[in-house]
Amino acid sequence: MDGILEQLTDWLKEMLVGAIMGNLSGMFDSVNSQVGEIAANVGMTPANFSPGVFSLIQNISESVIIPIAGLILTFIACYELIQMIIDHNNLANFETWIFFKWIFKTFVAVTLITNTFNITMAVFDVSQSVVNASAGIISSDTAIDDSALAAMETTLNSMELGELLGLFLQSFIMQITMSALSVVIFVIVYGRMIEIYLMTSLAPIPFATFGNREQSNIGQNYLRSLFALGFQGFLIIICIGIYAVLVQSIAFSSDIIASIWGVMGYTVLLCFTLFKTGTLTKSVFSAH
Repeated sequence: MDGILEQLTDWLKEMLVGAIMGNLSGMFDSVNSQVGEIAANVGMTPANFSPGVFSLIQNISESVIIPIAGLILTFIACYELIQMIIDHNNLANFETWIFFKWIFKTFVAVTLITNTFNITMAVFDVSQSVVNASAGIISSDTAIDDSALAAMETTLNSMELGELLGLFLQSFIMQITMSALSVVIFVIVYGRMIEIYLMTSLAPIPFATFGNREQSNIGQNYLRSLFALGFQGFLIIICIGIYAVLVQSIAFSSDIIASIWGVMGYTVLLCFTLFKTGTLTKSVFSAH
């Protein structure tokens, strides 16, 4: 009878160890894949991330938004000319050079509108060069590798049946949680790029306001917002680098329960910091 109970216990332990390792490997794979793709995704310009979407946004902007920007520029140019004329004591001190000034300002404004996409892409080229240069801080050890899982399996084989059962229930809950966190990471990274596309589609309108001193704050704030979106990728890279250091500091072979809870805690922290990157960059560039 004791031999049968011992065999049954060993069979249950083997089954639980296999189930726990399956949960852990699946849990780590979902997060590792998302974390590993972040550097590649945030290092792309809008044109390279999805050429089809970028072409669609550019065509819509040029065919729909630029005509509206032209109307806004016409109104601003007329308003600016009237202001220039009446500023000199209601034509009492009239000077012809103000027309040349008006022509130059209007020419600059028209040039900005017609080269909107070149300017916006230049902003992202600058920010993405910084992102790509800083991507080297991410080591390949952001992923939880096979050696860590092998060490965990060795520790599991030495545990009792009750401990394995409790660990199985915890690992099952953690697997579901980590899968949800990997979706959150995906939403944050891809949501940033969609926000960039949306901002780029309306670029001609704020660019049309540069011809007037009173309204130019709209265009200036728009440029600050573009730089904030671009350099948000830099902060995302920094977050991944910090996550890599924290994860690799966990000893997976000594205390498995604390280790996997620690990984989940660091992943939750990663999601929280990724959410904060947008707000932080906007505050740095005074964009609102």
